[in-house]
Amino acid sequence: MNLLDDTFGRAHSYLRISLTDRCNLRCIYCMPAEEEGCAQDMHDEALPVSECERTEQMLSFEEILRLAKIFVSLGVSKIRLTGGEPLVRRNIVSLVARLAELPGLQTLGMTTNGVLLSRYARVLKRAGLSNLNISLDTLRADRFLRIAKRPHFDRVLEGIDAALHAGFSPLKLNVVVMGGINDDEIPDFAELAHSRPIHVRFIEYMPFRFNSWSTASFVSWQDIIERLAGFVDWSRAKPGHAEGSVAKEYEIDGWLGRIGFITSMSDHFCASCNRLRLTADGSVKSCLFHPAELNLRSALRASVTDEELEVLIRSAVLEKPRGHAPVDELVAMENRSMIEIGG
Repeated sequence: MNLLDDTFGRAHSYLRISLTDRCNLRCIYCMPAEEEGCAQDMHDEALPVSECERTEQMLSFEEILRLAKIFVSLGVSKIRLTGGEPLVRRNIVSLVARLAELPGLQTLGMTTNGVLLSRYARVLKRAGLSNLNISLDTLRADRFLRIAKRPHFDRVLEGIDAALHAGFSPLKLNVVVMGGINDDEIPDFAELAHSRPIHVRFIEYMPFRFNSWSTASFVSWQDIIERLAGFVDWSRAKPGHAEGSVAKEYEIDGWLGRIGFITSMSDHFCASCNRLRLTADGSVKSCLFHPAELNLRSALRASVTDEELEVLIRSAVLEKPRGHAPVDELVAMENRSMIEIGG
């Protein structure tokens, strides 16, 4: 039974949990330029706390586990761990193992930038992680440095190989397409889906606070399809997306992977949205583009009962809007940045 229905009849079975707002990359569409200098360059999982991280405001693992158990009891069957970069959180494998044991949870996934994945892929799989998404926006080392502002391109490629060898199949690769920045690589990414068991998902560039979004940088999924016309025989493609998936995915005869499109801007999927978000500092966010949040951290630390937390969670779901605002309003909206919300 799903107890997370909103006022528009949408049942919410998918929870994205941000484990941290720290990251070892500085991607231009995710982290506002004003925040770049307030976090240290991170190469390992055992890292000193940067002076701008509000450690005491981040949920502990015990708090995350308690909330996850409540969400699952209310009808959530899928959890995805995000960030920031989730693999910079200490003892991440232990958390994955404990979440994977939650009765009623069917799928436990993670979205990572892949920098630390070569050391974690196999142990994460053994701990119970069932699927993996890797964010990578270019296949060129020099361009990676311009987009992510860190020289970790080779480490990401090693992470992709490690994930495939660990048995994450299909492996999903998230590509944010930005006009004038990486849109000329669309066929190169499609070739990955052709030659390897990788589902490449082209994501429309979304506007967030200070992330330099503009109409000139926006490339719609229809534009991407047109640019693939000389590479993909669309007459051989058939829809392959699963029920509840936000990606329009296509299987192509003879390809080892798939091509997908996440069309948040040009063809939104708000009417069927089944997602909720829990930010690293403990807020429930019912819609990525809706500024309203309900913070559970204070309630957790005030020793409220699980029943009282359930009431708060359900009240947040009931505040979910029918859909997100038009693009021109999103550009001017006072919302948190992507790295603060969680991918």
